[in-house]
Amino acid sequence: MKKFSIILLIIFSLLIISSCHGKKDDGTKKKIASDYEVPQEFDETKNYKILFWSKNDSNSTQKDIYLRAIDEFEAIYPNIEIEMVTYYDYPSIYKDALINIGTNTPPDVCITYPDHVASYKEGQDIIVPLEKFYNDDKYGLGGSEIKFSSAGKNGVVEKFLNECYFAGHLYAIPFVRSSEACYVNVDLLKELGFEVPEILTWDFVWEVCKKARVLHPYTNFNPLMYKSTDNMAIQMARQYNIPYSNENGEIYLFNDQMANLLSELMDYASAKDPRNRLFETFKRKSYPGNFYNKGRCVFAIDSTAGSTWLGTTAPLLDIDKKEVANFETKVMIVPQHDITNPQMISQGPSLCIFNNNDSGKVLASWLFVQYLLTKDIQMSYAKTEGYIPVTRDALYSDEYQDYLNHEDDGTAEYYKVKLDASKLVIDNIDNTFVTPVFNGSSLLRAGAGDLIEGLFDTSYSGETDKEKMEKINQLFYDVKALNRLEITSNKMPAISIVVLVLIGVSWLSLGGIMIYTLYQKRKKKFVSK
Repeated sequence: MKKFSIILLIIFSLLIISSCHGKKDDGTKKKIASDYEVPQEFDETKNYKILFWSKNDSNSTQKDIYLRAIDEFEAIYPNIEIEMVTYYDYPSIYKDALINIGTNTPPDVCITYPDHVASYKEGQDIIVPLEKFYNDDKYGLGGSEIKFSSAGKNGVVEKFLNECYFAGHLYAIPFVRSSEACYVNVDLLKELGFEVPEILTWDFVWEVCKKARVLHPYTNFNPLMYKSTDNMAIQMARQYNIPYSNENGEIYLFNDQMANLLSELMDYASAKDPRNRLFETFKRKSYPGNFYNKGRCVFAIDSTAGSTWLGTTAPLLDIDKKEVANFETKVMIVPQHDITNPQMISQGPSLCIFNNNDSGKVLASWLFVQYLLTKDIQMSYAKTEGYIPVTRDALYSDEYQDYLNHEDDGTAEYYKVKLDASKLVIDNIDNTFVTPVFNGSSLLRAGAGDLIEGLFDTSYSGETDKEKMEKINQLFYDVKALNRLEITSNKMPAISIVVLVLIGVSWLSLGGIMIYTLYQKRKKKFVSK
């Protein structure tokens, strides 16, 4: 009888603990983000404070543009106050957003990437779908109640807008866009006996790199410097028609085709003598511009947004001007496998809005996001680096086209390499692509880069094809484990469910034992009295 009572007590305790577990109910029902309807009217008698997380590294001009946009917007809507928090990089924003989601204190508006948004929205109703807001007759783009000159309902370039659709909804709005470019040292290329082709191919690049390595066998000379090995792997996979993933989160990248490509790259990366390496990376060495501007590489592949750091007269430098070499820079699309079907990645930040259970505050956030798409803000921000506007009224305006064709006058605004990089992106909008977005796509992206970086850690001294494949298979295993890529869909794997259940049962059992112990102590105390 006593054992039976103990069992009943533990079961009762478990039920109490499980019913109490979680956040305290404040008596209000949380508004479901997907159920948000755009308010019929915006209450301008009510004050709203919007927390905006932005990104700005060393370019103070970008921050000034944000501050100007905030001042202008607050003058139009005096009942909306924008508080801006500036971050140095996107990974920091991503990390803090996940932490703040856990404590229910996310920002209202956030600079972000769709890969990150997919992680934000998973498991919690936290990100507001924006298609209803975008298309609303009153408060959508070009809406009748907007108090400023909006971009218009069809104002965002469709290709850029489509990048923000995933899982059936528009979860973000593009802000500005960029891509990658190959910055070519024309003087050094000609010194090696080559002319600049119309389009770079990987075969041509490796041929140049091999000759450059023979003539410059120095460890401080690297024929090709690549900033983002994530992009290198992703773009090469796209160019060589290597399966990557799908929107359901199924991962295909670790396949025989990718193994064959890595086998070739292994010859160029993990040479026994470092002086024979044909390329190096930012993670391993330093920023590509530091080598490129010293004349110590033929090709530097970096974002068009980084164009103000590259070239002999670059307005932004990380090295002493005395170390800068004098040569001609040509901005070209990244090396291709098939020149008849060029493929280059689409990059650039977007904006998302977090759910806060207040439709008026969400609308206030949306109005501010929309203001960042106005013509003047778009062009001003695009002029800071090699970004391009995402709205048609800015991108195709006479004013912006005149800017792109302006003579280089020695200022950062009209730096020729930056202007050429911007024009390169515009000319290749139809050749850009993005990878499928799902919860975990950011991990897959990191894993793709780790495949390239891992080649340098693979000792190579002329192994047979079989031995190389064994090393690549081991690299596959290590990268998948490091980035938790064994999950091939958005569904939680069975082992994870089992582990979580066991953890829950353990905590509940512990709670029951503690309650039973306290009960016995109180019982003994009562009996003694």
